[in-house]
Amino acid sequence: MKDEVRTAVKKEYDFSNARKNPYADKVKQQITINLNQSTVQYFKDLAEKTGLPYQTLINLYLTDCADKKRQPEVSWIPV
Repeated sequence: MKDEVRTAVKKEYDFSNARKNPYADKVKQQITINLNQSTVQYFKDLAEKTGLPYQTLINLYLTDCADKKRQPEVSWIPV
């Protein structure tokens, strides 16, 4: 059986007719971000209810905001 597997593997492969990965633009980028503890806890609680990982929920929420071009309402209180 091992000999059959070994003979099936080529020394070189021709990728000249290969297609570009259609999912390449969907690849996630790992970053470091500081979030409030209460925000993280909110998504962790939501994760327990939905069965989805909390980081996935955060990504889904931020993706939805970006897709809909939402901008946060920020007001600064002068000191």
